[in-house]
Amino acid sequence: MGPISTRLLALESRRGWATVMVFAVLALVVVPVLNLAVPPGSAFHLPTFWVATLGKYLAFAILALSLDLIWGYAGILSLGHGAFFGLGGYAMGMYMMRQIGERGVYGNPELPDFMVFLNWDTLPWYWFGFDQFWFAALMVLAVPGLLAFVFGWFAFRSRITGVYFSIISQAMVFAFMLAFFRNEMGFGGNNGLTDFKDILGFDLSRDTTKVGLYIATAASLLLVYFVCRAVVTSKMGRLLIAVRDAESRVRFLGYSVTNAKLFVFTLSAMLAGLAGALYVPQVGIINPGEFAPAKSIEIAIWVAVGGRGTLFGAILGAFAVNGARTYFTGAAPEIWLFFLGALFILVTLAMPRGIVGVYQSIRSGQFKDAIGRRLQRVDA
Repeated sequence: MGPISTRLLALESRRGWATVMVFAVLALVVVPVLNLAVPPGSAFHLPTFWVATLGKYLAFAILALSLDLIWGYAGILSLGHGAFFGLGGYAMGMYMMRQIGERGVYGNPELPDFMVFLNWDTLPWYWFGFDQFWFAALMVLAVPGLLAFVFGWFAFRSRITGVYFSIISQAMVFAFMLAFFRNEMGFGGNNGLTDFKDILGFDLSRDTTKVGLYIATAASLLLVYFVCRAVVTSKMGRLLIAVRDAESRVRFLGYSVTNAKLFVFTLSAMLAGLAGALYVPQVGIINPGEFAPAKSIEIAIWVAVGGRGTLFGAILGAFAVNGARTYFTGAAPEIWLFFLGALFILVTLAMPRGIVGVYQSIRSGQFKDAIGRRLQRVDA
């Protein structure tokens, strides 16, 4: 799948900046106002359900950006990115479980309900510190980042690339899924972590809290976009693109390909962990299903549909695919997976540069020329 030019991907034009500003106004101002300030009986009122749904999409957009950073610019296709997303989600879930205290079913101020049910006597050592938000926020970034650093160090030093890296990354996320399903791991087993009550003292059932989480997620998406943009437009970004296009030549020129890949892979994992932490309070649960290999593959589909190596395309793809999921799982749930598979085939064969690539081809006239050439071949 050929990436679009670096200039387009960075969205450096005035039109690109205008798009970012419009998104910021819509996400941070218009949506909250339509929910909180417009009366429920009005046709312009936005229900809290849709605010929470949009917040979930925003978290997925951060996750898509994290994958696009390594796949679109460094050529590293990770099919195990759900592991970093899930670890970030579990870190935030552990904090919110510690906040339940005596309000749990068993009324134990120290142990979560699932530990009481399993006859655990004491809190595991790796749960200590999660009663503090600052510690949980640190772990949201540190745990996925450390895992990515160790995993990437062994993989990149061994010069594992291409489909081989994709396979071992998928094996990694599958191993996490199997491990977290076990009750003795201390993470709730099959049921995961749920029944959260509040976050930072704010009741999760209140509409204002849900809007606050939505705003925090939208602001985080903007911040992550600018971080990714700063990376891909820097000297490091140009080096990553060179590694993607001609890794052997970059090594011959004396650059450390291993260090460049390790840096961007670790950063990408930390961003995925942040996405998981923002996702969990809005959906109210985190379980081993988030580590399912199929979910990591779906992240790659979001990026491919939107436009790999474009940043903005990753956001667009996350919204487009998940919007389609919301529609089809409600209207015709039995055909959703068929639709997803057909969408991936369509993008691979007819839209190799994704939605953003098609748009740019139309603007430049290349799309019209391509259609004309195909019509001429048909006439011949």
